[in-house]
Amino acid sequence: MPVERDPLGWEPRNPGFRNHYPIINLPTQIVDRVSFGAPELEPNRLIWGDNLHVMRQLPSESIDLIYIDPPFFSNRTYNVIWGDQNEERSFSDIWEGGLDGYLIWLNARLYEMKRLLKPTGSIYVHCDWHASHYIKVEMDKIFGYENFRNEIIWGYPASPSAAKKDFPRKHDTILRYAGERSVFNADDVRIPYSEASADRIKYAANRSTVMSGTEIQLHEKGKIPPSVWMDVQQAYRYRQEIIGYPTQKPEALIERIIKASSSVGDVFLDAFGGGGGAAVVAQRLGRRWIMCDQSRVAVAVTVERLKNDAVTRELGSDALPDFTVEQWGVYEAQKLAEMPPADFRQFVLHCYDARIPSDDDGIHGYKGSGARIPVWVGSPRHRERVSAADINAFAEAITKLERYRGDEGLREGIMLAWGFQREAMRAAEELRQRDVADLGLVRLSQISLDSPAFREHISGQSTERGDYSTFLTFVQPPEVQIAHKRLKRLHYSFDAGDSQVFNAGAEIINVQWDFDHRDGKFSADRDAWLRRKKEKKQGKKGKEQTAVLDAQHTFARAGRFVVACKVQDDQGGEGMATIVVDVK
Repeated sequence: MPVERDPLGWEPRNPGFRNHYPIINLPTQIVDRVSFGAPELEPNRLIWGDNLHVMRQLPSESIDLIYIDPPFFSNRTYNVIWGDQNEERSFSDIWEGGLDGYLIWLNARLYEMKRLLKPTGSIYVHCDWHASHYIKVEMDKIFGYENFRNEIIWGYPASPSAAKKDFPRKHDTILRYAGERSVFNADDVRIPYSEASADRIKYAANRSTVMSGTEIQLHEKGKIPPSVWMDVQQAYRYRQEIIGYPTQKPEALIERIIKASSSVGDVFLDAFGGGGGAAVVAQRLGRRWIMCDQSRVAVAVTVERLKNDAVTRELGSDALPDFTVEQWGVYEAQKLAEMPPADFRQFVLHCYDARIPSDDDGIHGYKGSGARIPVWVGSPRHRERVSAADINAFAEAITKLERYRGDEGLREGIMLAWGFQREAMRAAEELRQRDVADLGLVRLSQISLDSPAFREHISGQSTERGDYSTFLTFVQPPEVQIAHKRLKRLHYSFDAGDSQVFNAGAEIINVQWDFDHRDGKFSADRDAWLRRKKEKKQGKKGKEQTAVLDAQHTFARAGRFVVACKVQDDQGGEGMATIVVDVK
């Protein structure tokens, strides 16, 4: 994918910013699928992971519209929103190299976005005064100056300001780039004319007037919004939307963008998903969507927001696609056992940096220099052990290879599985003594999928700007403990403070409650998506946002209720537990 001019951090000999961020070939893990009753439709995708590597796995020219609200180049405390360790590490990388480092970090992602956009597509980049001018210069290089269409000023003068030595900064900037063939649905975003224009309509029987010497046809639906948007308030003024996310953008702002530059059924991408507002609007407007965020809590909040919107909003008669919840780079260990065998096999081979052949002839992959060594992967079920028959079948598949019969005399093979029967180990030893095959039997429980030896091909690619040491790690869910107490009629208190985390160094950072849990489907109460309090932490200055572990709830009636609690830790672990409460 060519660029117009070399953006900051670009190396022509190693395009795609691979010198700073090498390509990491890891799979995504589907941990949940939220159903809206139309399983035949292709699901939308909600992905927890580094957006650069997620985008690198998406096909070229597959996206119709991109809107991103990346972290502003302000200060790291302001931008670390959710408190995940993943998020904190990422922002540490961003700020390391000052403004140049920030722009290189952003350029690598903008380059992938250019590759993903269809020729009819558009991209909107939301930024503020700290770096908007520098970002535009870089986007001119990547997308082409001739494709710069608008600098949209989103003004919010009504918000308070403490400025005394400067004019108060009361706007954000949104940069829009689009090609000549791009979609622009003017009639879908028209707004009423000003009062002065309305008065002039009275004197124009043919519904046209002349302004500044140019005849202008006044449209019955109103005018196209100018590039200065003063009619959309900040999110905190739309109380029904507030989720406690400090940089949350109003849905009306995103709705205007999506309506203007996409059509029903088009694919929308938000690579910095945050609280999920863009995904909610895209879902409501009938767009297909992909959302990505580096915070596990952001993804958890977005899941609840999407489910709530599907229930409470008028979505029309069209069927609503499901959406999958996926993870890239950090995976849920317990979910592996639930995978179909073929998916588990591909997952392990990807993690093991093995090449996957097109035909399954008893050999699942190839590893090593020149992809010479055959690899076989066992069952995802932890208690299912490899048998002697499996050993002999793999050895027979190896003997059919040309390299086995040729001068190379290939005898090696690797079998990856949770365990091996004694007869299987004896069969492998017999094959070795007869010089038929030398099979390495690797227990996944002994050489963990996230052990240094297994994942060296990932962490070894870390660079000055990209720390890959945490990619390909597996997290355990917290063990959720729920205590409850009746306070008065129908009113109860609940506490998850005794919950335990099992990921080393992890802390609980969010607790969600579902006080009427039905059919095994978790649906958090609207005010329990994200609950924080400011608290003094030992050894740190000032107060920090910490999770609220308890909650109170008034039930609508007496009777038996199932109460569910989800707990997320700052390394990506998520666990859930339920209790039955006889409400009196």
